[in-house]
Amino acid sequence: MGKRYKHVIPEIKDWPIAKLSDDRANFIEEINAEVVRKLIAQYGENLHEPLTKTAYKELLRIKEEPWKVDPPKDKQFWKGIQKKIVKNEQKEDEIEQALNQQLLYSVVNRYSEEIVATFKEKTFLFARRFLTAFFNRLLNTAASRNFERIFSKKHKLEDRLLLKGEIEKVRSLMKKGTVILVPTHHSNLDSILIGYILDLFGGLPLFSYGAGLNLYNTGYTAYFMNRLGAYRLDRRKKNPIYLETLKTMNILAIERGVNSIFFPGGTRSRSGALETKFKLGMMGTATEAQRRIYQKGKDTKVFIVPLVISYHFVLEANYLIQQHLQREGKEKYLKAKDEFHSIRKQLKFLWDFFRASNEITMAMGKPTDVVGNFVDENGVSFDQNGRVVEVKDYFLKDGEITVDLQREREYTRHLGDRIKERFFADNIVLTSHLVAYSAFKVLQNCHPELDLYGLLRYPTEDFVFPKEKVKKVIGDLKDRLLEMEKLDKVKVSESLRTKSPQEILEEGIQKMGSYHPMKPLTLDKNENLISQRFRTLYFYHNRLENYGLEKHVKLTEETPKKKLETVS
Repeated sequence: MGKRYKHVIPEIKDWPIAKLSDDRANFIEEINAEVVRKLIAQYGENLHEPLTKTAYKELLRIKEEPWKVDPPKDKQFWKGIQKKIVKNEQKEDEIEQALNQQLLYSVVNRYSEEIVATFKEKTFLFARRFLTAFFNRLLNTAASRNFERIFSKKHKLEDRLLLKGEIEKVRSLMKKGTVILVPTHHSNLDSILIGYILDLFGGLPLFSYGAGLNLYNTGYTAYFMNRLGAYRLDRRKKNPIYLETLKTMNILAIERGVNSIFFPGGTRSRSGALETKFKLGMMGTATEAQRRIYQKGKDTKVFIVPLVISYHFVLEANYLIQQHLQREGKEKYLKAKDEFHSIRKQLKFLWDFFRASNEITMAMGKPTDVVGNFVDENGVSFDQNGRVVEVKDYFLKDGEITVDLQREREYTRHLGDRIKERFFADNIVLTSHLVAYSAFKVLQNCHPELDLYGLLRYPTEDFVFPKEKVKKVIGDLKDRLLEMEKLDKVKVSESLRTKSPQEILEEGIQKMGSYHPMKPLTLDKNENLISQRFRTLYFYHNRLENYGLEKHVKLTEETPKKKLETVS
């Protein structure tokens, strides 16, 4: 059973995110001034260039991809900006520059008001009580398969929502600096579950995080996100002014001590694999914020904490893998619908999760500083040789803290490499991960003549998985994973550690198939091991890609079996 920690900061009004929300108006003014200063420094007297580009791209967005959550009178605003840019060009240079600066401030302020979060303590307390009661009742009803057990307390959330890893160290670092969580990302439920689990079990104050503006299209989602500290992130907007505003908002929030969540992959993993390619721009804000903190004569440190989330099954798995295959293979798959926005699908996901005795595991990895050095519970940094180092020294030149963006980009790249390393090392392998990986490797072994896309098009009804081969691969790879765990290359769940290959196979099939109508792996009426959808099995298989495990799958090629031939 998991442990519940007392809150590091007992009073919600003292949480950094609450303090920032109380000072929202001044924070927006601070962002506006800083963004205008940066863009004037970058473009000089040529401000009409970013303004023109931004207005053009915004009008194109409104025409081609409008959303109901877009600001009111959006088109009128940007048409007005365009007209003013043209009108300003007819003025003398100094007057044009002054007028364009006013226009720039107006645009930045519009973006700041849209992006910056609010936090309401009453809404948070309601959400905490509601979710706890809802999850408890759903757990006891679903697990007992009996609606009469809706008020039972037999089953506990601590058995299903698991927080593991460097919890004590992160709690200590919360008192010594600003913590940036960098999680893996597989579902739009991730942010909600991270906030809930870290609050309920970790005793950590609420983290700020970016929520895609598309999520605000749903009324009930928008209501809570607007009041629970989630800043709005509009991925349609790629113009220079918006991107600078978003970046500056994050930098200034970190400077103010607001603990944040950055998904380094940028979006959900479409393939189901652990992320290896990161969008370093947002992570770079932590590096820049650390340097600015030192420039202001402060010694507050910014800490980076990898967080690996493990599900037995993912709500959007079928949608995500189809997107991945379309993108990578250019294959003409039917377009899948993203299931996250369906309330019915979300409730079914939670029902099946609790009914099948599943667990969601969050593993906190080893914390580092902004250049990738590991830190201890006191926030002291150590280099790769175990020597104490001062992070401030990384920003010095001739004894002074200096701005060197190229140098900081190198630090961020190194930090990205460290996070990628820890994603794999702190990943907790579940039985469903190993079963999916083993079964798909057996499928590939039985069809060596087919490439991936040929394999995924192969009729599922024509193939039966040889059980003994699957169990052999499970056993071999379990041994390999246990060896890798000793080398700090991966983590293994307790269930996988203690069960036999047969028991791992049974549990993996049951838990992976809890939600999906078309089972990734299941037993038919004749106890034959089959898959009803190879591509979903491939999605779950991908969780263990990039570990080099394929070298330890030792099977001889076998002619594919027809299902009918195996049934006596």
